[in-house]
Amino acid sequence: MIPALCVDVTIPDAAPGPASAGGEKIAPKRRRGRTANANASGRFEPVARVDLDDGWGSLDELPAFVTEVAHEKPKKIITRNESPDLAFDRSINPYRGCEHGCVYCFARPTHAFLGLSPGLDFESRLFVKDNAAEILRREFSAPGYQPKTIAIGTNTDPYQPIEREHRVMRSILEMLAQANHPVAIVTKSALVLRDLDILGPMAARGLAKVALSVTTLDRDLARAMEPRASTPQRRLDAIEKLSLAGIPAAVMVAPVIPGVNDHEIETILTRAHALGASEAFYILLRLPLETQDIFAGWLLEHHPGKYRKVMALLRSTREGKIYDAAWGKRMTGTGPYAWMIGRRFELACEKIGFNKHKTRLRTDLFARPAGGGVQLSLF
Repeated sequence: MIPALCVDVTIPDAAPGPASAGGEKIAPKRRRGRTANANASGRFEPVARVDLDDGWGSLDELPAFVTEVAHEKPKKIITRNESPDLAFDRSINPYRGCEHGCVYCFARPTHAFLGLSPGLDFESRLFVKDNAAEILRREFSAPGYQPKTIAIGTNTDPYQPIEREHRVMRSILEMLAQANHPVAIVTKSALVLRDLDILGPMAARGLAKVALSVTTLDRDLARAMEPRASTPQRRLDAIEKLSLAGIPAAVMVAPVIPGVNDHEIETILTRAHALGASEAFYILLRLPLETQDIFAGWLLEHHPGKYRKVMALLRSTREGKIYDAAWGKRMTGTGPYAWMIGRRFELACEKIGFNKHKTRLRTDLFARPAGGGVQLSLF
């Protein structure tokens, strides 16, 4: 069999903006269990690489996308941010890329910094930070370090499937528990229950809380939109078990996608509250850079009849654009439709009983680890 042709196409300087063409559509059997249907080159690449069939049907012989794991040794593990619309100033990402493959994930464009595609590469070519706990010990040991809540799961999911084998998140939690350092976790995975033995005692000391992201209660929609995340019911079960273990549990209705899952807001909140969630948050769909084409391609493939409506509603929440990255607007949008979503969410939370008491984690128990690679005083 003659191999398929791989054509390098130079991208001109005057090419469209960062969210340009989504790339050639990959055959469904090659991307089974994935959501992106293309693997376009990253926006920083000087050439766009496209597979073309040479007429011999050779594209049919290309292998399926499988999860590949690489290892990296970062010098720092705590990421700082100064964004005024975020409730935290530091976070940790145990992994780059995410096997959950959520089609709407706003972290997808970060894979372009690695020379990889925000499409299928983001879901299948992953990076593990094996020595994360050692680096965290060193950063905690620094003389000038001042503890504040560390957020984990704000970019890629710390409990994605490869965590079962690599256990980076667990090693980080062990370090956090040893140092009595506060942590707030967001995840779409019931795997978080594996670490109840660490999270329970931490929560008893006011050091831990967990939010489960529940996008939809429709199992078929969830499977198409976030194929390798836990099912909606398992996420709700995780909320219940966290709450029963004394760990403050929250629900995130995120993202709210106009015309796709926005009708489920009240139902998700009602179910989560009945199972023990005490706080609730939402984020309107965010589609930065390449994510726009990836989501549009998914919508055309799975819900072609809704495409025009969904994209029109989305534009109405971003002043005619697909996305607006302005602080204060990127999470909630603007305009009448975005306003309506926000008011519905607020009224539902008030009626159901959410957010009456917000969990504030303690920092006064922090115990700086001894040593940790920091040079000790001679006297």
